[in-house]
Amino acid sequence: MIHDIFMPALSSTMTEGKIVSWEKAPGDKIEKGETVVVVESDKADMDVESFYSGYLATILVDAGDEAPVGAAIAFIAETEAEIEEAKQKAKNQDTTPAPKTPAPKTEEIKETVTTATAVNKPSGRIIVSPRAKKLAKELKVDLKGVIGSGLNGRIVAEDIEKAAGKTPEQIVTQAVSTPPVSISTPVTSSPVNNLAGETVPLNSLQQAVVRNMMASLQVPTFHVSYDISTDALNALYRKIKPKGVTMTALLAKAVAITLQKHPLVNSSYTEAGIKYNENINVAVAVAMADGGLITPVLKNADKTDIYSLARNWQDLVNRARAKQLQPDEYSTGTFTLSNLGMFGVSSFDAILPPGQGSILAIGGVRKSVVATSDGLFGLKNQMTVNITCDHRNIYGADAASFLQDLAKLIEFDTHSLTL
Repeated sequence: MIHDIFMPALSSTMTEGKIVSWEKAPGDKIEKGETVVVVESDKADMDVESFYSGYLATILVDAGDEAPVGAAIAFIAETEAEIEEAKQKAKNQDTTPAPKTPAPKTEEIKETVTTATAVNKPSGRIIVSPRAKKLAKELKVDLKGVIGSGLNGRIVAEDIEKAAGKTPEQIVTQAVSTPPVSISTPVTSSPVNNLAGETVPLNSLQQAVVRNMMASLQVPTFHVSYDISTDALNALYRKIKPKGVTMTALLAKAVAITLQKHPLVNSSYTEAGIKYNENINVAVAVAMADGGLITPVLKNADKTDIYSLARNWQDLVNRARAKQLQPDEYSTGTFTLSNLGMFGVSSFDAILPPGQGSILAIGGVRKSVVATSDGLFGLKNQMTVNITCDHRNIYGADAASFLQDLAKLIEFDTHSLTL
């Protein structure tokens, strides 16, 4: 019998996938559950395992090419005698993109898709990220001589830069004179390319962002801004920064603790009614070096101590940049933080992520003239936060009350962040 290998749906928003590499060559024997191909989904490179034992008879979609979800990308023959039959079937295959064939069920995908192993196999097949492969071509680096630093040996862009003698891309951190209260969203610098007059196709991640943002336009939203003094938070940050705590972790913790008092702001609208989430999972928007946006999730942020939260965040960022996050690590957020403060932005409106009720946009810290309790004027460090809410389940008073409590915690109750 001849079996199809389908392009799986590795996320709820994925409509097509790109073949990163084939782990097996035509004619190779395959065992059930063995990794056959690495697919680039919206947010990560994932191993796809075979549902059948047999032989990889023929490949329909080559590495680097894309196929719709549910489309056949290869044929597996149960016996060697059926390999020629499978090849003939491939010749007669309609290559017109048409994702008509049912894709494997989500439950099956969860069981058979794991984080990309991405190692250099004994067969000599080198596993490399798409961006690293493109960079290697540009810098004329031979992949055979490169040692991968990614998960289990995957070659990533930084490895190519190192092999070419280039300075590794650096994470842009908070760049303000006073200890900043802006999230250190990892943004990598890259050489300015002269693309004037060219049209560059969107990658899978960018396409996913477009689909999500278009879906968000159907939601009635509103915005509420609030100025928060950060002197107390800055003092706490200076105290625990040597222990590895980042401002991202502090703000995520502050938001999570405040959400405990405001379950409605942590809820989401559904056709059946308002869904009150069991957990407080804080997602943080991170810009990717090769385009697009991803939101790693700090699960149960309200129940996790600040030091563990900081370690979890660093791990998520590292694996996000290497495209090694599992779907539940970027798609299970119940509330999102977005920040442009490190670019000197004072305030902005964030677009609501699909399936969530709120997102908080955080601006940079600035010195502001404020009235003091004795009727005089003084200087204080302040940041402006702006919450975007789904008006179907959250109203203006709900958002304002949440921001008021968040400000009280940051200004007067920072010790609760380390409990």
